[in-house]
Amino acid sequence: MHYVYILICNDHKSYIGSTNDLKDRIHRHQSGYIPATVKRLPLNLQSYFAFSNESTARSFEQYLKSGSGRAFLKKHEIISP
Repeated sequence: MHYVYILICNDHKSYIGSTNDLKDRIHRHQSGYIPATVKRLPLNLQSYFAFSNESTARSFEQYLKSGSGRAFLKKHEIISP
């Protein structure tokens, strides 16, 4: 499986990423091994989406990072406005 995940960081902002090993990736974020979130600890897993195809997961990740993807997340209250 391939996952797209959303983290909420201590600055109340979200981080969107993708991986094929969600448990390990979250552990690496929480342990400070990921440069993009190391200064934003602690963080919490807000939600994740599972895909059987890596290409679909990557496309969905890119969509969520776009303006319309962020609007989708806010509209459905996955992240706060």
